[in-house]
Amino acid sequence: MKAIVLRAYGGPEELKAEDVKVGKPAAGEVRLRQTVIGLNFHDAYVRSGLYKTLALPGIPGIEAVGVVEAAGEGVSGFREGDRVAYVTSAYGAYASHRLIAADKLIRLPAVIDDRTAGAMMVKGLTVQMLLTKLRPLAAGETCLVHAAAGGVGQILTQWAHHLGATVIGTAGTDAKAALARSNGCDHAIVYTREDFAARVSEITGGKGVQMVFDSVGGDTFEGSLAVLASQGVLVNFGQSSGPIPPFAPARLAAKSNALWRPILFHYIENPGVRQEMADALFAAVAQGLVKVEIGAAFPLEAAAEAHRAMEARATTGSTILTV
Repeated sequence: MKAIVLRAYGGPEELKAEDVKVGKPAAGEVRLRQTVIGLNFHDAYVRSGLYKTLALPGIPGIEAVGVVEAAGEGVSGFREGDRVAYVTSAYGAYASHRLIAADKLIRLPAVIDDRTAGAMMVKGLTVQMLLTKLRPLAAGETCLVHAAAGGVGQILTQWAHHLGATVIGTAGTDAKAALARSNGCDHAIVYTREDFAARVSEITGGKGVQMVFDSVGGDTFEGSLAVLASQGVLVNFGQSSGPIPPFAPARLAAKSNALWRPILFHYIENPGVRQEMADALFAAVAQGLVKVEIGAAFPLEAAAEAHRAMEARATTGSTILTV
């Protein structure tokens, strides 16, 4: 059985394929034969050492789709042959097979194929969290979505548009801006050419936006804060450009703003809540309210190449590894 093992923090070259042994599932566990693995910027943070949350040597990756091969003692609700997905902070997803606690599994409906599921679990559940579990976005409000052509950005833009919000998105190229518009973005700003804060002010007549969804972090934080309307909320849920420098909370008082820094894992700890959120996501995809774009697919052994493409922003939508 194959896995991508990280033995030292560093660049993509540290992701190396190795032969591994996967034993029988213990009580409460299942053994999965994995088919599709989702790629996330979180994986790059772990690989580089920005997040030291994976004990080395270790197998990175937080989401995948697979088929139950065997179930350990005491497992109920899942059996051999079941198609499942998962999102876990325990890592271990970059592998052809693995053991995992059964209470981490999400049952997949027949209408969602493996590639789509592998491309959307973390990203789709993140959007569910952003739009329903924090301060819900309401019809008639205006929001700003950074990285609108990315995996989370595309789903978020589509869902926010469906809710009746006016969506302003940022993207790095004209092609990505066009993609954002095709996903329901009312205004697309090419941030490499325009000052996004000035452009948002122009679009909103100086009023600003009710919510900013910012996964970019260091490069966009100040502008994101500047474009908030009175009582607006800035949700920072990633840092693809680097961490945000120390920040004085008193700065929020000028417009009674709020700053959120949610972590998806905290919102899906309860298995019932997790499956409920996933079912809502599956329904949105099945009904055509949300379309999931797979921008690039790499074989598991090419995980390093996939990381290079992701970090170079050479892809749009979701990137997956296939087994």
